[in-house]
Amino acid sequence: MSGVDLAALARDPAVGTPTYVYDLDAIAGEARALAAAFGGAPHLVAYAVKANSAGPILKTLLAEGCGADVVSGAELALALACGVPAEKIVYSGVAKLDDELDRAIACGARGVGAIQLESIEEIVRVERRAQAQGRVARVSARMNPSVEEIDTHAHIATGHDDAKFGIPLDDAGAAFAAIKAAPHVELVGFSSHVGSQFTSTASYVAAARALFGVVRDARAEHGRSLTFVDTGGGFGIDYGAGCAVHPADFVRAARAEQSAYGLGDLALYVEPGRSLVAAHGVLLARVVQDKRALTHHRPGVDHAAAKPRTCRQWLMIDAGMNDLLRPALYQARHRIVPLEQRRGEPVAAWRVVGPVCESSDDFGEHELPSDPPRDVAILDAGAYGFTMASRYNGRALPAEVFLRGGKVAQQSPRAASDEWVRERLM
Repeated sequence: MSGVDLAALARDPAVGTPTYVYDLDAIAGEARALAAAFGGAPHLVAYAVKANSAGPILKTLLAEGCGADVVSGAELALALACGVPAEKIVYSGVAKLDDELDRAIACGARGVGAIQLESIEEIVRVERRAQAQGRVARVSARMNPSVEEIDTHAHIATGHDDAKFGIPLDDAGAAFAAIKAAPHVELVGFSSHVGSQFTSTASYVAAARALFGVVRDARAEHGRSLTFVDTGGGFGIDYGAGCAVHPADFVRAARAEQSAYGLGDLALYVEPGRSLVAAHGVLLARVVQDKRALTHHRPGVDHAAAKPRTCRQWLMIDAGMNDLLRPALYQARHRIVPLEQRRGEPVAAWRVVGPVCESSDDFGEHELPSDPPRDVAILDAGAYGFTMASRYNGRALPAEVFLRGGKVAQQSPRAASDEWVRERLM
């Protein structure tokens, strides 16, 4: 990764394991490739901060022209502190607190670029908060396009009728009426987001068509104030099982539909997270020990006729589900490789597990050297890794290292476990 010896990093006492390592140059390259797909047309790549909220990553993407998609007051504060201009921030989320709305309305010359309205009830709340500040809040209407057949895991599908996200298409008229009746709210855009980790453009295009249909119908009333349409993110990556499409394919497909609906004059916004950072982050872990056990004989079984006993093998590492939750939460599979391997070395199937006291702390079966390696890397861990980490079981949060130009540019240390003890003692 970026020419840096990861094994040496893992064994450096100042770094150690578990540690996330990110390649900032590669992340910048992803942003440039995605921007090129717009072909010079007006657009905004609003990076989904929830994927990875590390300051060096936000600043790297900002330098490539990206804005930010935030879902909390803390993410908004972080984006602003990293230098993201308020007008290049869209604020999503179904349950924004009053003080979070106040911050979004107050920042910059005119507040954030758009507060994404996720319900008719939220329109009334935003109107009241903006009126209290004597400001007009710029908003976009996040529509739920009711796409039921979505090519992703159920936990990250957000554009179907049972999802908590967005304004249902059938409520579009009532939403427009509520916005029109709110003098301190200005409708500047429409958006949708139907899920994450798409490995084809089908669901994304279906949602875009539903969104563009609503926008086309609404332009008669709101055309003068509209400046953008936002088709969301969800661009998938190859976690090892293959991914035939690239982020640029989603942009090109959305642009083609936008033009077909006569909306080419509006800026196209997208909200990628995973696709910009996931492939360029790894989680380094140390092998603590191995465990081998024969399948046991069960009472009452004719052992002569039974299948031969087999040996089960576990490789226990110092990174767990508190460091990388995706496998436990989404049954996601991340490739795991040794940091050092000799050519021709025999391999075996190892069940890789962590130290957390849960059966779900399991990274699956992987082909690794028969003689257990000293350290391993969990690949494609740059998104939804550290941001979802916890201190469950009193474990310390992992460290983070940021690479640029073939060397370590920045790093943040792992928090000591004694800090957790002091916090819980209060």
